[in-house]
Amino acid sequence: RRHGVRGGGPLQRPPPRGAAPPRPIRALLPLLLHLRRRRRGPRQRARPRPRRRRLPLLTQAALRHRVRVVSLGVSGGTASGKTTVCDMIIQQLHDHRVVLVNQDSFYRGLTAEESASAQDYNFDHPDAFDTEQLLECMGQLKRALPVNVPIYDFKNHRRCSERFRKVNASDVIILEGILVFHDQRVRNLMDMKIFVDTDADIRLARRIRRDTVERGRDVSSVLDQYGRFVKPAFDDFVLPSKKYADVIIPRGGDNHVAIDLIVQHIRTKLGMHDLCKVFRNVFVVQSTFQIRGMHTLIRDRDITTPDFVFYSDRLIRLVVEHGLGHLPFTEKQIITPTGSVYTGVDFCKKLCGVSIVRSGESMENALRACCKGIKIGKILIHRVGDNGQQLIYHKLPMDIDERHVLLLDPVLGTGNSANQAIDLLRRKGVAEERIIFLTLISAPEGIQCVCTRFPKLKLVTSEIDTGLSEEFRVIPGLGEYGDRYFGTD
Repeated sequence: RRHGVRGGGPLQRPPPRGAAPPRPIRALLPLLLHLRRRRRGPRQRARPRPRRRRLPLLTQAALRHRVRVVSLGVSGGTASGKTTVCDMIIQQLHDHRVVLVNQDSFYRGLTAEESASAQDYNFDHPDAFDTEQLLECMGQLKRALPVNVPIYDFKNHRRCSERFRKVNASDVIILEGILVFHDQRVRNLMDMKIFVDTDADIRLARRIRRDTVERGRDVSSVLDQYGRFVKPAFDDFVLPSKKYADVIIPRGGDNHVAIDLIVQHIRTKLGMHDLCKVFRNVFVVQSTFQIRGMHTLIRDRDITTPDFVFYSDRLIRLVVEHGLGHLPFTEKQIITPTGSVYTGVDFCKKLCGVSIVRSGESMENALRACCKGIKIGKILIHRVGDNGQQLIYHKLPMDIDERHVLLLDPVLGTGNSANQAIDLLRRKGVAEERIIFLTLISAPEGIQCVCTRFPKLKLVTSEIDTGLSEEFRVIPGLGEYGDRYFGTD
């Protein structure tokens, strides 16, 4: 028994710790050991347990950021103001990647017989759309994958076979069209369904103005089409789908309160999967259409080298200024030319930059423009590795352990090179909380790799990309940044 030995009488007290077991049990010990060896068989060396295959440098938080996409459906009658509502949502979500997909892009191409009598074809019927291809494209975008959206030629009523609209992975997808709520499979892809409700007379007046001014049609043909196809389709298909809407917006684009609430809800959904919420030491420069425009230019593979350098320098300057804002400061009072006292702050004096050769050298000019006479060190790291020794060369200020360090590298991919550089700075005596890592674009895997290992440093970037490809390249990325900047590609 566990707590004692039952003899012929009642339960006896257990022997004191360290004492020999009672005689009957002590006599059976050799037999028990012999039986135990026979049952186990000869002693074998334990087989090593196979190691689990892990996703490279990707936490669940980063994975959620990589695949989480918020999709909206915007429906309503013709000329109800759907496009205006979508444009207002995009304007307010300027700091996120937003893509607008029009249901009109998925019209079926008309046959020769249908084209001959196109004026009698009902383009407002659900059968006029290729719903299967719409589902395929939306499914790809929901998985944060790029797609080719077809381009429809409304003049010839056919799809452009050789032209597509390339749509990259985005944070928010807006699907707009009169019949996007008709098919349940399409509705199931939407996180929010919005119906723009506008008076029928206003919609008819808008359609007449649009078709006569923009499409060169006469009023009689517009009214004929409206009576034969548009109005019956609205009553049969569009209006019944209103019951599936999560939000109904009266007056369309004039209802600013409703649009503000929708944008706030979208931001809440995006915030649940924001890497800046997961890693509190990650800071993204507030995006504007100017910043998005410059990113569009430098990511274009056909841009010239002088333009690439010009717009890259503008973006780098913004990142550097943002990074300098995280340095400590002291309060300082000065006297203005008017004789008044102004209470401000004094810059941090003990500061230096360290660039990771060679892409990081492209950020040195912006740093010198912001910090006059700043000392800059260099670290050269072999990206592939040389017999395990990736660190090739370094030259750093002698008193770097007394300074705050701005580490410069425009692209953060896997994070391995950044970790090597930060390890070197730590060995040189630089406190982790004194390091600010400045980068132009970052992959979620690299952010996770660096911020998990060094949670006290600060990481500043202008944009977080979708992720890494199988070749460990940032997607959509910038390509070989150093070659493009220095003209050696």
